[in-house]
Amino acid sequence: MSFNSFIKDKLLTISLLLFGIVTIEIFLLAYPFGNFIKLYIPIAIFGVYGIGLAVEYFTKRNFYKNLSSTLEELDEKYLVTEIVKMPDFLEGKILKNSLEQIDKSMVENVNRYKYMRRRL
Repeated sequence: MSFNSFIKDKLLTISLLLFGIVTIEIFLLAYPFGNFIKLYIPIAIFGVYGIGLAVEYFTKRNFYKNLSSTLEELDEKYLVTEIVKMPDFLEGKILKNSLEQIDKSMVENVNRYKYMRRRL
C-alpha cells in the first residue's frame, strides 16, 4: 500500500475536513479574534487529523506488508490465516475473519468430497 493510494482513498474525508475548516474561518471573520486564533484553529484541526491519518496508514501498511510477505514465504497459501495475527483495525479484522470462513468452507468441501468418495 503506497501513501499516495492511501491518501487518494481518503480524498473525500480530507475534502470534507478542508470544507469544514474554510467554513469555520469564514465564521471567524465576523468576530474580532486575533490572527493567532484564526491560524491556530485550522492548523490544530488539520494537524490532529494528519496525525490520525499517519497512525492509520502505518498500522494498515504494517499489517498488509506482513500479510504479503507471509503469503510469499508460504508453500501452502491457505495457511496464511493461521500465521497472520489478528489486526488492530476493523478493516483488517473483517478481512481476516472472511479469509478464515473461506478456509473453513474449503476444508468442509474437501472433507465432504473425500468422505463421499470413500462411501462409493
